[in-house]
Formats: sequence, structure tokens, C-alpha cells
Amino acid sequence: MIYRVVRLNVLGLSVARRTVGDHPLIPKDGPVYFASIRIITDDLERLTSFYESVTRQPAQRATEDFAQIVTTSASLAIGSRRTVGMLGDGAPQPASNNSVIVEFRVDDVDAEFDNVRQQGADIVLEPTTMPWGNRSLLFRDPDGNLVNFFAPTAPSA
Repeated sequence: MIYRVVRLNVLGLSVARRTVGDHPLIPKDGPVYFASIRIITDDLERLTSFYESVTRQPAQRATEDFAQIVTTSASLAIGSRRTVGMLGDGAPQPASNNSVIVEFRVDDVDAEFDNVRQQGADIVLEPTTMPWGNRSLLFRDPDGNLVNFFAPTAPSA
């Protein structure tokens, strides 16, 4: 395996990440790649447990303030308010998202619907085939963030 270090500039901080150089999702010549999205919460355990349940994937818990669910394409990071305290008044506020949808590609949206419903999620849109060809299930996590489980139904989707 070939390892390389990718440097990212995140909020003015230089971040180095060791990556596998021959991974198909990591650009070999590009300056950045999408690694994760992080949700800030006041209840890390509740939100992490919810995402473990709906994705059926265990979270990696680095500290009591940070967990992540790693997939082959990106990670869903979950952090407590303490992880962004150094940002002062500019820090993200838990449970206040009204503009981002966290999306997961799944094999079978209809099969996932039962699991999501069993977790007590607030269902926003039951499985529906969208005009652009994706079958989608939209629901809210315990902090109110909108989540979309989707699967393409046509090659063009």
C-alpha cells in the first residue's frame, strides 16, 4: 500500500490526514477531498446511538466528546459542543440546522424504512421515487437534522 499525507485547511487550521494513496475516492493530484460532515450536539451518546441504529454501523468513539461512523466514501462525525468551543460566538449551535441534509446511499430504501421507523425517527417523507430517479426516505434525527436515505432507481439517477 502507498500512504500519503493530505493537508487540509479547516477553519484556518492546517490538518494533515494519512490516507491510502491508491484509494479510488481520493484524488491523487487534487488539493482536497470530502472526508466528513460533523454534527454538533448536546447529547453525544443519544445522537451516536441513533445513527448506529439507523445505519447499522458501529461508531468509533475517540473521546467522550467525539464519535464517527466511517463508511467507504466519507464519515459522519458527531461532536459535543466542547469540540467547537474555541470558535466562540462563531461556533455551530446544536439542534439548529435548517439548511443541510445528511444523505446516505442505501441498497433498499423500502427495507430501511422499517428500521428507521422502529428507531422512533420523525418521518418527513415516506419512501418516494423522486422526479430525478432516486427513491428517498427523509426523516429527522433526535436533534432535528434532516436525513435522507436514498437509492438510485435508474442509471441516470
